[in-house]
Amino acid sequence: MGTRARTRGVRWQAVAAAVAALATTIATVGLSGPAYAGGKGHDKRGEPVTVMTRNLYLGADINRPVNAALAAQAAGGSPQDVLVALANATHQTREIVDRTNFPVRAGLIAQEIARTRPDLVGLQEVALWRSGPLELTQVGVPNATTVDYDYLQLLLDALAARGQHYVAVSVGDRADVEAPSFTGSPFDGTMGGTVRDVRMTMRDVILMRAGRGMRVLDSGGAVYSNNLQVSVAGVPTSFDRGYQWVDVRKGHQRFRFVNTHLEAFSSDLALAQVSELLAATPTDRDVIFVCDCNSDPLNDSTKPFDHVPHKAPYDLVTGAGGFTDEWLRWAPAEEGWTSGLSETVDDATGDGFDHRIDMVFGRSARGAGYAVDKGRVTGTSVTDRDPATGLWPSDHGGVVLRLRLGAGHR
Repeated sequence: MGTRARTRGVRWQAVAAAVAALATTIATVGLSGPAYAGGKGHDKRGEPVTVMTRNLYLGADINRPVNAALAAQAAGGSPQDVLVALANATHQTREIVDRTNFPVRAGLIAQEIARTRPDLVGLQEVALWRSGPLELTQVGVPNATTVDYDYLQLLLDALAARGQHYVAVSVGDRADVEAPSFTGSPFDGTMGGTVRDVRMTMRDVILMRAGRGMRVLDSGGAVYSNNLQVSVAGVPTSFDRGYQWVDVRKGHQRFRFVNTHLEAFSSDLALAQVSELLAATPTDRDVIFVCDCNSDPLNDSTKPFDHVPHKAPYDLVTGAGGFTDEWLRWAPAEEGWTSGLSETVDDATGDGFDHRIDMVFGRSARGAGYAVDKGRVTGTSVTDRDPATGLWPSDHGGVVLRLRLGAGHR
């Protein structure tokens, strides 16, 4: 998922060289939209592996506080004005996290997993929300320790309550940010609300279903060297993203399962990030790669501050990267819309699901994609909402595909 507000103050020096180096590669990759190349058949060859990609949604627009502080700076506000804008927006953001109620949404997502029973799940935006005492002398230092919402534990508990036993075989810490939170101002005696520091740690996670004859042989990952950088109230902050992988044996088949969440606000950054991932991914073994890619293959528009179109990261993966978009082995693109609803995820309809950025890619050791004999998008029907609150499971849908390793083809 990408948060929605545009962020200013991005430092592009870190990505300029990567983008320039990729220009030739991109030029060789076709920029036309992908075509449906499959059919809803049932290929029974090969080892079946069911995989899922699922963005949990962190619960609010995390860029609201940053944008509020940057707006105050741009308006010539004093350091006190910037601090107050940051804290007031953080307070509003944290209230929305309560409203979007992940304990409820965790049950809905657990139900999706219980219905589809994937062997491996790549999760994005597995937030850990914490709080602590207000520390105006240490603005931006992530040191709050009181756990308010641990999305990973809440989801695992919800799965266990439904008789589904999954193990987190890889947990990757990503952005870790903290800000003061209050209403009013401490400088004029109007400070109120719940006065505290609020901390949000983002994680990506790989879950493996227990008791399926699978074994993790090795694991790894990294934080990308190209990440969104902003400076708020004089405090530099990096919104880190990264990738993770596990090497898995199932039956006689060994394969690598990769999970990532690419940058939402800049396709230049997303392209540089996926280039790092592809360079670190071996070509001598079977690979299944899932992501919130933040790259719509049907969107060739370019953001004002970017140099490459929205679809460029996708085109690199499916072009020079050699991966097959496995959803298109199963159904047309328009049957796979996964993004995205409003910030409060209480939309009356699912009309907001109008594009596709959540992907399952495959590449065998011989460079082919995999046969697909089952697939679905989850969490995008009005019947998937919580009947009491009207909340959707997430602002994204999930994608589940059963692939046949060893039955690859182009």
